[in-house]
Amino acid sequence: MTPMQAFITVMLIAAATFATRVIPFLVFPDADEAPKFVRYLGNVLPYAAIGMLVVYCLKGVNPIASPYGIPELIAVAAVVGLHLWKRNTLLSIGGGTVLYMLLVQFVF
Repeated sequence: MTPMQAFITVMLIAAATFATRVIPFLVFPDADEAPKFVRYLGNVLPYAAIGMLVVYCLKGVNPIASPYGIPELIAVAAVVGLHLWKRNTLLSIGGGTVLYMLLVQFVF
């Protein structure tokens, strides 16, 4: 892939991502006028996405082989603890990720 092709690819992906973020606001300028079903999805999809991420992150854990899922368990506990303490999703996920990487690189 040439640098120009890579640039065009990145620009198309950025435009598509931006469009998917903007279109709902253009279609429903006033959130209170959005259909009930759309408001329902807006309330439940963030939690569903987080649940899906948890399943995806833990699908490869083997509890009968070393390190027995201990780094993952510690990182999940840290994410939950950080979130209960600070109520900041970015801090919780970022802190858990950094802790997990430190554990697998230097401890386990």
